[in-house]
Order: sequence, then structure tokens, then C-alpha cells
Amino acid sequence: DGTELGVERRFVPESCPRAVRPGDFVRYHYLGAFPDGTRFDSSYDRGSTFNVFVGKGQLIAGMDQALVGMCVNERRFVKIPPKLAYGSEGVPGVIPPNAVLHFDVLLIDLWNSEDEVQVQTYFKPEKCPRTVQVSDFVRYHYNGTFLDGTLFDSSHNRMRTYDTYVGIGWLIPGMDQGLLGMCVGEKRIITIPPFLAYGEDGDGKEIPGQASLVFDVVLLDLHNPKDGIAIENQLVPESCERRSQTGDFLRYHYNGTLLDGTLFDSSYSRNRTYDTYVGKGYVIAGMDEGLLGVCTGEKRRIIIPPHLGYGEEGRGKIPGSAVLVFDIHVVDFHNPSDSVSITVHHKPSNCTVLSKKGDYLKYHYNASLLDGTLLDSTHSLGKTYNIVLGSGQVVLGMDMGLQDMCVGERRTVVIPPHLGYGEDGVEGEVPGSAVLVFDIELLELVSGLPEGYMFVWNGEVSANLFEEIDQNHDGEVLLEEFSEYIQTQVDTGKGKLAPGFDFEKIVKNMFTNQDRDGNGKVTPEEFKLKDQEAKEEHDEL
Repeated sequence: DGTELGVERRFVPESCPRAVRPGDFVRYHYLGAFPDGTRFDSSYDRGSTFNVFVGKGQLIAGMDQALVGMCVNERRFVKIPPKLAYGSEGVPGVIPPNAVLHFDVLLIDLWNSEDEVQVQTYFKPEKCPRTVQVSDFVRYHYNGTFLDGTLFDSSHNRMRTYDTYVGIGWLIPGMDQGLLGMCVGEKRIITIPPFLAYGEDGDGKEIPGQASLVFDVVLLDLHNPKDGIAIENQLVPESCERRSQTGDFLRYHYNGTLLDGTLFDSSYSRNRTYDTYVGKGYVIAGMDEGLLGVCTGEKRRIIIPPHLGYGEEGRGKIPGSAVLVFDIHVVDFHNPSDSVSITVHHKPSNCTVLSKKGDYLKYHYNASLLDGTLLDSTHSLGKTYNIVLGSGQVVLGMDMGLQDMCVGERRTVVIPPHLGYGEDGVEGEVPGSAVLVFDIELLELVSGLPEGYMFVWNGEVSANLFEEIDQNHDGEVLLEEFSEYIQTQVDTGKGKLAPGFDFEKIVKNMFTNQDRDGNGKVTPEEFKLKDQEAKEEHDEL
């Protein structure tokens, strides 16, 4: 009947964690009208909420009572009698005397001067090795809303994290408090009263004065400027005869992620190791440090703070000020000063004849990388590998590794890339800069000739050698005559060719050396034995 206060709750939100109590500060919108519907005031027309303390006499008595118990986003229709409004005097020009007032009220915000920052964690990772402390630098995403759910800002919309120090005044005080103790990957809602946010004036843009703020935060990254790298050993081989040092060259695989697990790079996806020198500035400082002291086959996690990574600017898919996590697997390493390494596993007791340059060798081998990856095997082919030692038929490291070996001996030869296939490797077979491991068994050895000789006599040389070769006695020796004669000497055991070479190529080479004018014929004047050539050259000198 208009004589008592009337309150009609037209909308009540499902969730109401807090209701207005006397002494609270509220922000609300309203429409004010008389019983006949004539509007006398509206906060909507002014474009700003009405902000006031409740129960402190700052409102007409009826409104002071009507607001108590309201929830944020609740809508009430309030009828206030004159005795609880402006009474018999009214407000000249606005409210007539003894007027009943109707208010349609929507509560937008609510806080108390005794409030503190409220933190509600709704997701926390199982592993939380570290939490945010004062002076840490963090990267996080957030949605910022008012207490009624209205969005005022979002880092997600900008597709860029908010990056800042915590606890040193770079943030509003409430956010400085609300971020403390967070883990990477944690999600929490931080509710901040205005006196710990932007206060009475707001931010002059999106945030009005006296507004409570709600931040839905997910922490992506965390470090401290004093941090060094962190190393977590995941797999260390039982046998580790050597650890990497400054100046070594490493080949390793890696997955590179951000601290929240976002993958930014992987050598596995390129199906190729990353190859680099260590401790020489070829990689970021944190990786240079993290790769020291590793074994071949070792797996470790290297966590690198941004000041030892890509800094404030970032690079490519790596955002600025990002902590980097590298899960690495060391495939092999060597030093440019390394030579061939030989480990003898078995040596026969009657080891009297040792391999030397020029010897013809037959051997079996298994070839692998330092991590055990098999490259090749003569066993699988069912035949030996045959070479003339020191003739350049194999890589230099193998020539060195086969020296001084006896038949029946078994050894492992480790060859650094500069004595193997170098930086380029063998396409599709041997990776570039790869250390090679050969497990070798020598099966046969045919002694070679003295260096520089392709043919030697087993006995005395005939004084009439030219005449014996010149079978038709025309004073000239053709290639056919020369070849037939050498073949006869070898067949009868009077002479010996260098083992392991093609007969025709050797004979042609010997004939060409004698055919000094290159006319395809050798005359008595041209014909000389090797020791005669050496003597004449010495006399000339």
C-alpha cells in the first residue's frame, strides 16, 4: 500500500558467494520512477554506476535497507515509502513531497574495506618443483573481468602473454599478491578489491573507479634473474669412458619446449642431429654449459633461463623472456685433436707377421656409429673386405687402424670424422661429422712389395733382360710382349707383382714408365730397371 518498504527479487544468480552487509561498498545501476511510471532518475543515463557505502547513512533509509542481502548480478524491484525516502519535504524540482519511489536495481560490484585478495586455484599440476616468489619474472595469460563477469581485458585476445616481475611494484598490489605461490601450468582466479587495484579513479580507460577485479590466470613461465641452468639426468650409460669438454664437437638430438610444454623445435622432426662445437659460443650460453660433461648415449634435460637463452626478444617461435627446456640425447662427440683409437680384443700367440703399408689384407668388419647404430657389415654380405693397406682404398683412419695387425687378431677401431668421412659423411649411409666404430677381424695377409715397387724379382735379374722380353728380336718391345713376359715370370715364381691390384693395370703402368717417348714402343735406350733409374737420378743431382 506504499506505507512499508517492499522488495521484489526479480533475478537471483545461481551462484551467490557473497551478499551485501552493512558497511560494504557497492556499485549498482538503477532506474528511479514514481508509481505512475514517470522516471525521475537513472544511472544508465549517466553512463556510470552509483557507488556508495551501505548502512552508513549515505543513502535514503529505504535503499540502505533494500540493498542488504543482495548478490552481485541480482536484480531487485524496490518500493520505498516517503518515510524511508524524502518524506514530506521531497526534493524541490525532482521529488514531490510524500512521494512513493520505485527503484529497479542491478548490483554490479561489492566489497569491504577489510577485504583481502582472494585466490581460488581450480587446476594445479601434479608436479610443482617451483613456485612464484618475490622478484621472479613470470609470463602468464589472463582474462580480466569485473565482479559481474564483464570482460575488460584479455591477453588471449592479443595472443601474447603478459610478462612482468612479481613483488617489486610492476603490477597492481593485488596481482603482486595473487601470483605468489603459483606453479607453472597452474590456473587460478584472483579477486582483487579496488584499494589493491586501481582505486577510486580507475585506470582512466576500461576500469572504472572503485571496481573489484577478477583475473582468471594461467601461469606459463617462471624464472629469476639469478637463475643458472638446471640439469636433470634422465639416462646415464653405465659405461662412460669419456665426458664432453670445451672444444669437443657434439652430435645430439633434442626436443625444445617452453616451460608449459609447448614444442618449438625438434631435431627428430628433421631426422637429423644438431652438430656443434661446445663451449665456443656456437650455441646459446645455457646450451654451451649444459652440454659439458655428457657421455655418448646420455639423455638429459637442460632448463635454460632467458638470460642464458634468447633473452627479452626471443627468436622465431620462442617468445621473449621464455625459459627453454631441452630434452637431449647425445649421439656422439669427438675432439678435432683426436686420433684413431684402437682396442685389441684378441691377439694370437704366434703373432710374428704384422701388417704394413702395401700389404694385401682380407678382413671382416661390423661398422657402427658411436651410439651403436649399425651402418654396415661384411658378415651380412658373406664376403671379406679386401684392400691394399696404405693405398687410399679406405678412409685414412681405417688405414691407420689396420696397421701392425696379425692374422687372427680382433680389434675395435674408433675413427673421428676428420679421419673418416668428414663433415659431409656419405649420403644415405654415414651422417656428417660422425665418429665411426669398426669391429675388425683380420683373416688373411699377403705381404706387399717395398714402397714404390709394383713388381720385384725373386732371384737374380738376367743380364740380357731386354733381349728376353723382345721375343721377335726386332729391337722394340710392345705392350703385348711386355705383358706376356711379366705374366710368365709371375707364373714361374721368378717375379712378384704388388698384391691386390689389377694385373693389366700394373703391367700397363710399368710399360708406360719404360716408354719414355710415349710412342707405344720400348727401345733398349729407354729400358732401365728401377735401381738404374735411381742411380742416374742421384748422379745428376
